[in-house]
Amino acid sequence: MLLAISVNAQKRRTSAADTVTSNYYAPDLFAPMFHKQTGNTVHSPNGNPGPKYWQNRADYTLKANIDTTTKILSATENITYTNNSPDELNYLWLQLDQNTYRSDARSNHVTAYSSPKHTDGYQFSSVQIMVNGKPEKVNYTVTDTRMQLRLGKALAGNGAKISILITYKYTIPGTFGNRTDYSDTKNGKIYEIAQWYPRMCVYDDSQGWDTLPFLGAGEFYCEYGDFDYEVTVPGNMIVAGSGELVNPADVLTPTQISRLNAARNSDKTVMIRSAAEVTDKSSRPAKPTLTWHFKMANTRDVAFGASAAYVWDAARVNLPDGKKSLAMSVYPVESVGVDKWDRATEYLKKSIEYFSQKWFVYPYPVAINEAGVAGGMEYPGIVFDGITDSGKDLFWITAHEIGHNWFPMIVGSDERRFGWMDEGFNTFIDVYASDVVNHGEFGPKRDGEYAPNGGNPADEVAAIINDPDAPVIMTNADAVPEKYRHPIVYFKPAFGLILLREQILGKDRFDYAFKNYIQQWAYKHPQPEDFFRSMENGAGEDLAWFWRGWYFNNYKLDVALIDAQYADRETKKGLKITIANKEQMAMPLTVEVTYKNGGQARMQLPVETWLQNRVHVLTIPTTREVNYVRLDPDAALPDANRANNTFKIK
Repeated sequence: MLLAISVNAQKRRTSAADTVTSNYYAPDLFAPMFHKQTGNTVHSPNGNPGPKYWQNRADYTLKANIDTTTKILSATENITYTNNSPDELNYLWLQLDQNTYRSDARSNHVTAYSSPKHTDGYQFSSVQIMVNGKPEKVNYTVTDTRMQLRLGKALAGNGAKISILITYKYTIPGTFGNRTDYSDTKNGKIYEIAQWYPRMCVYDDSQGWDTLPFLGAGEFYCEYGDFDYEVTVPGNMIVAGSGELVNPADVLTPTQISRLNAARNSDKTVMIRSAAEVTDKSSRPAKPTLTWHFKMANTRDVAFGASAAYVWDAARVNLPDGKKSLAMSVYPVESVGVDKWDRATEYLKKSIEYFSQKWFVYPYPVAINEAGVAGGMEYPGIVFDGITDSGKDLFWITAHEIGHNWFPMIVGSDERRFGWMDEGFNTFIDVYASDVVNHGEFGPKRDGEYAPNGGNPADEVAAIINDPDAPVIMTNADAVPEKYRHPIVYFKPAFGLILLREQILGKDRFDYAFKNYIQQWAYKHPQPEDFFRSMENGAGEDLAWFWRGWYFNNYKLDVALIDAQYADRETKKGLKITIANKEQMAMPLTVEVTYKNGGQARMQLPVETWLQNRVHVLTIPTTREVNYVRLDPDAALPDANRANNTFKIK
């Protein structure tokens, strides 16, 4: 480690420093009072849930039937809603995501593109609540993708419960459904069924009722609870659903049950239903319809896939402390191949094992990778990936989508408002999964969702920041134009966490604070303020400057070497260098000298270097001749102009 003597550039400047033009103004970046509110008994000042933290709960019992002729899903729903808030609730709000497919939906007007195909959304036969043990009609109104239940008697707070009974149906959208759909394969249609039941809106201490409409980009914010659901389909179909199948003897053959038991004890993928068996009638019980029964505890949602065309395989997932789960993949014969879906379960299994070891143990008994046309969508315990995915792309999409079980399925952030707490966090963790799984077989992940053009991610995020039209990370999720959705919701926040981990805090402090954040907010609802406070307190660092510059603004970074010369023109007196910060962002900085006779040395400048100065002069106490000096030699920072980072010593 090199030592350095610094000079306050605002008091003693070299002649080179006098000519520096800079847009940097330290008092703005390092302004105090970043946190707009003080901690309280619900959200503690250290970023943890407070001693009086409360959260409402929604438990669901669902019974659904799919008519494969009309493409209609009909269902009954029983919601037990628990009001743990201190407030009386005169009305309740539910989400109706299927209404986004109506021709009069608000979502049709958010972007220039609108599908020409539509459905009629939810059709309700009855909406009731239980009163004194008997069902009674309840007054309700539907506004776009929301339903309000207007109660005759307020629901008390502090643990009071109410039962809501809904009978409904809707037409399943075709491939235009994007997240939920049906599509054709040569052995039958694949149904990807998600957002398929009215869901309780979240009532929390931050917004009250969270009633943002479903517009497409902003995804979900849901209460936690237990799910008990049944799906009735034609007998030749297989249903792969969130949670655990509790009636395998009713819907599987004895051979399939035996193979599943073998898979639970195998690290190698076991075929449950082979490609050859897809067209073999004996691979399904000989019944016209079958009802598949699933249960899933402490989750915020459930989804499922259904098809007669599924090939099915599975393998054991090894979790910390001897715990186990089961990874499964279902896909059509078109997806079979050594470099294709034959490895889907392996990718799923190893991603879960890595995320569980590194961050938080996977909590569910089953994880499913389902092939369809949704092509990259996540729900608790199940992901919808692309039929045509293969090779590294299949690994990356599998790791990314199953990674969403950590963010936002376990850490239940509001992704409808803050997409970066969902996509950004998850893109961050799957970068490292690519480096680790199979000894980096598919690493490094420096393209696709991470660096869209396949170049240096630091340079690519610098280009995003330099775009005057780019929104900031803290933009409402649905307000981010499609052009910027990936760069701002996925890429920049993920890269920001990498900067925190590798350049600002260091891996040990970052990992400790980040894991504490996950542990504290598992199955709860954190706000951005909780994340900011949690990282600051866990790592022991005031990061207001970083949150302000990276999340709330698109501040540019441009560090420049202005001058480098031997002190008093004598090599033995050390090398004096002048560095300027020319734009509004600041970062810790690595300085590297390369000696003429070979070898290099580095020193680290903390972010406090820029607390008072635009220009920083330091003396490197070397007695050897230097060939050149370089700033940020690993190109790790999003520097807007690397051309001014190197100085050749004359």
